[in-house]
Amino acid sequence: MSKQKTIRVVQIASPIGRQGYQKKCLIGLGLNKINRTRVLPYNDSIFGMVKKLNT
Repeated sequence: MSKQKTIRVVQIASPIGRQGYQKKCLIGLGLNKINRTRVLPYNDSIFGMVKKLNT
């Protein structure tokens, strides 16, 4: 039985002043306040949302 890969995501800044798609990505990742942490499965859809937030 193989372990599923996970990724830990931390929100470090406020979504105020961000573009709409970035706010939607934060909601999709389950983040809504600064310093919130989520451990999510590592897959293409999660990685794509994280990549949009890093730019």
